[in-house]
Amino acid sequence: MAPAPIVLYQYGDNMFHHRWMDEENNLAFSVTEASNSPTLVVKLHREPKWAQNHPAILGPEKSWFYLGPSNKPGYVCYGNGQTNHGMVEKFRKQKREGSSSRYFTSQSGKEYKWKISPTKMECVDGWSTIAIYEISHHEAEYYGKITLKSAALPLATEIMTSLVLNKMATDLGWE
Repeated sequence: MAPAPIVLYQYGDNMFHHRWMDEENNLAFSVTEASNSPTLVVKLHREPKWAQNHPAILGPEKSWFYLGPSNKPGYVCYGNGQTNHGMVEKFRKQKREGSSSRYFTSQSGKEYKWKISPTKMECVDGWSTIAIYEISHHEAEYYGKITLKSAALPLATEIMTSLVLNKMATDLGWE
């Protein structure tokens, strides 16, 4: 039987500093500024204690966003790896001019698509939606939420990395 979907709530609307909590109020992921000199470095960290409760979750525990001068797109590294992945080339590919969809390639080489609208993003694996991000209503205590379906769990950190990067791109006005 496939694991049940996981819902995470985003507390804070600053794409450089916020946290993601599960329905039991456990910290799942945090996003923090690691450095801002000479350029901004942001860290996404998956909490090991939380991940231990979800054996289907695999992959890196951290990702690092190295922004370029004036907060332009730079590159991303997973964990303590030395491989740099271009933010635009690996995580924000656009296949058709004018399309709001963005594609990213997982570490295993598989391509995924984010269908992006102003208040919602859907991550698609071929024809199936594997994750849905929604901005909350003004009355909610959280800023947004993501639902990770069972097919998304093995690459949860990669999905969260690409989500955070898409939100950064929106906030910073990248194309």
